[in-house]
Amino acid sequence: MIQPSVSIVIPAYNESTRLAPLLLGITDPGIEFIFVCDGTDNTADIIRDYSQNHPELNIVCLSFPHRLGKGGGVYAGFRRASAPLVGFMDADNSTPVSELIRLHVLIADYDGIIGSRHLPGQVLQRKQPLTRRIQSRLFNGIIRLMFGLPYHDTQCGAKIFKKDVIDGVLPYLHSKGFEFDVELLWHLKKRGFSIIEVPVIWNDTEDSRLRMADTISMLITLFRIRTNTLSYDK
Repeated sequence: MIQPSVSIVIPAYNESTRLAPLLLGITDPGIEFIFVCDGTDNTADIIRDYSQNHPELNIVCLSFPHRLGKGGGVYAGFRRASAPLVGFMDADNSTPVSELIRLHVLIADYDGIIGSRHLPGQVLQRKQPLTRRIQSRLFNGIIRLMFGLPYHDTQCGAKIFKKDVIDGVLPYLHSKGFEFDVELLWHLKKRGFSIIEVPVIWNDTEDSRLRMADTISMLITLFRIRTNTLSYDK
């Protein structure tokens, strides 16, 4: 197996019915795809079968008997990654693999690059329902005020970073859930790393795992992180 140019981490919690488009999009043997499975269905079996049938591809499947959460899954994948660049994406393929490949080429002189659904130039193949769009914009506005982040979209599932940069901030991250993206970007900003935001192709899968209760939980956790009242051991 050749040394990969980038390792892409994909948290995969009970994703058996949504994996096919993502797996079919994996064609480059020079990119390492690390699936982190922590659910109760046969997601890990599907990934391992696909990997065995396509030995030319660099597909890794990590399985855990307990729920890690999105952040916990990305953290585990980052620790396993072997490439000089690392990133993560959503298992629902809302931002396709081809976009992650494009981003890792664009990173160049930056420490990281994140995709955005809200910048001019984005391509929304299927928009979110209006209520979800309003929820997303409100969340982003609160995050901007709370953390001083300049980004238009912290939650888009398409991010690539230099691995040495990520290794430097991982020990300081606390969150295990969907709020992981915000905490990661906040620590990178505090340390002066250069992160560029670019428009991407994005598609609403109409089967989002994020509910209003999750958004409220995210905000509570982020408030505790911001006020230094949350801690947890990796």
